[in-house]
Amino acid sequence: MLRGIKFVGIPVKDQDAALKFYTEALGMKVLTDQPFLPNQRWIELTIPGAETGVALFTPPGHESRVGEFQSISFWCDDVSATAEGLKKKGVVFTQDPKTEQWGTSAKFKDPDGNQFVLSSRGKQK
Repeated sequence: MLRGIKFVGIPVKDQDAALKFYTEALGMKVLTDQPFLPNQRWIELTIPGAETGVALFTPPGHESRVGEFQSISFWCDDVSATAEGLKKKGVVFTQDPKTEQWGTSAKFKDPDGNQFVLSSRGKQK
């Protein structure tokens, strides 16, 4: 029986720069950082208060995925306030917060150009 998603992979070129960005700017915590392949480490991060984490790792042969839009949406309680706080930490937004019928979202990118959605959970029933 499936229980959830343990982590999602984020393809990166420079693991040190990515690690700094995801921990210092986005506030994630290191779960593991250990040797894995000859030229890469296995870096798994947790999001405080969340069950799903991220892995900063590019599988061999998937280097073309670095710098693309990633099908990952990070959620927060207040998109506008979170976006403002992240901007102060140097996070670049490609779309400022925008309110839709289903909730509010914004788009940001990491140092490798990977783009992600920041969204609210919408109205809970």
